Amino acid sequence: MAAPEPAPRRAREREREDESEDESDILEESPCGRWQKRREQVNQGNMPGLQSTFLAMDTEEGVEVVWNELHFGDRKAFAAHEEKIQTVFEQLVLVDHPNIVKLHKYWLDASEAGARVIFITEYVSSGSLKQFLKKTKKNHKAMNARAWKRWCTQILSALSFLHACSPPIIHGNLTSDTIFIQHNGLIKIGSVWHRIFSNALPDDLRSPIRAEREELRNLHFFPPEYGEVADGTAVDIFSFGMCALEMAVLEIQANGDTRVTEEAIARARHSLSDPNMREFILCCLARDPARRPSAHSLLFHRVLFEVHSLKLLAAHCFIQHQYLMPENVVEEKTKAMDLHAVLAELPRPRRPPLQWRYSEVSFMELDKFLEDVRNGIYPLMNFAATRPLGLPRVLAPPPEEVQKAKTPTPEPFDSETRKVIQMQCNLDRSEDKARWHLTLLLVMEDRLHRQLTYDLLPTDSAQDLAAELVHYGFLHEVCWAGWCCWAKGVCGVGRTPPSPMPPSFHRATG
Repeated sequence: MAAPEPAPRRAREREREDESEDESDILEESPCGRWQKRREQVNQGNMPGLQSTFLAMDTEEGVEVVWNELHFGDRKAFAAHEEKIQTVFEQLVLVDHPNIVKLHKYWLDASEAGARVIFITEYVSSGSLKQFLKKTKKNHKAMNARAWKRWCTQILSALSFLHACSPPIIHGNLTSDTIFIQHNGLIKIGSVWHRIFSNALPDDLRSPIRAEREELRNLHFFPPEYGEVADGTAVDIFSFGMCALEMAVLEIQANGDTRVTEEAIARARHSLSDPNMREFILCCLARDPARRPSAHSLLFHRVLFEVHSLKLLAAHCFIQHQYLMPENVVEEKTKAMDLHAVLAELPRPRRPPLQWRYSEVSFMELDKFLEDVRNGIYPLMNFAATRPLGLPRVLAPPPEEVQKAKTPTPEPFDSETRKVIQMQCNLDRSEDKARWHLTLLLVMEDRLHRQLTYDLLPTDSAQDLAAELVHYGFLHEVCWAGWCCWAKGVCGVGRTPPSPMPPSFHRATG
């Protein structure tokens, strides 16, 4: 018979359970009810300018996100610049790249006490690059060269994307605190919003915005010309070079808690054994900004560049056209395949040919590789994606206790960026036999499900129903024409255009 559990141990366990329940308490909801702010604060590194970052829940997708808050004390000054603030965040929501932390949603909240900008961003659960490097340093003296190259490629892929925008988006705060890493090696750049937002604000509203440069320990990430001349893309290249150096040596020793000295940086550079790596970092850290190469050209540097394998090119092609295929296409193809059939054959003179059969292929490894490519771990250096890849959505959080309340300012409608890869429709007669009840089950390209229901009227048309689905953020606009063709046999004609009121579609997720 087992001995009874000691009372102090049971009390400690109950206390931990109570703390966990407190952290999951919902403090506030977004106006639409989709985003729920929790009590638990999130440590996403030292994000400049944020007074509050809390863990939150996306109730539609069932994932955690970050709930970010910018507070403004001057209510009148904030109201005078509301339109400019909205324009900035509307643009930031459109920034979509696998190696950039996604900004999902924003809204403004103004009260007598003050004003807030609240925005929802992706939650990177494994923490910042600086935190990861500190953990790695405990067991290793240097970073694995292959991992270093993969990380540099992902960061440069994101910077190349930002700098290619019109006008170019300058990050301006790239440090190991604002770069995040997932457990699978996926790198994401955060805080892209900071410089754009702070530059757009007038002086009387800039008080809550704080730069990483104000922290002595981060001064070495900023080039000598920072703040003296107009920012250009060369600012980000210098910061990237310092991040690449820190990734290679795991840590650049600071002078106590103060700034990293030039001597410490020089020692770190000289400790690099690979001359190509040293030359790569030195060209990024050139004191003359005109001599620093672009992010795109750095992807072709001999230390990073490699000819992409046919396997990687095929994987990118597969993912870009995945919406044309079933969700479990690899599994379905495997079942129908003769595993003893010859996959490839290499002729050899005066000897039997060398053959590879399907049975020698690991389909589980292939599935994982496709997932890694989809998530952005293996970006193409020499090609621009024709459209953003589908990414899992995520949220984020801030501190202090607040009574649960819905913020009063309404949000604009979401625009759907994911494509539909599968669609299933059911039509049932209503009880009064007067109309049809339509149920749509959509499988998005990131494998999340969306269920929509609607009561069809005799005046409904396929075109107008499809337009409403796009207008209210249920469907990607690229899917509009295909949905119209598919639905023509289901609906009548003559429906009026979408009204400003929410449609009769009801959404649910699986």
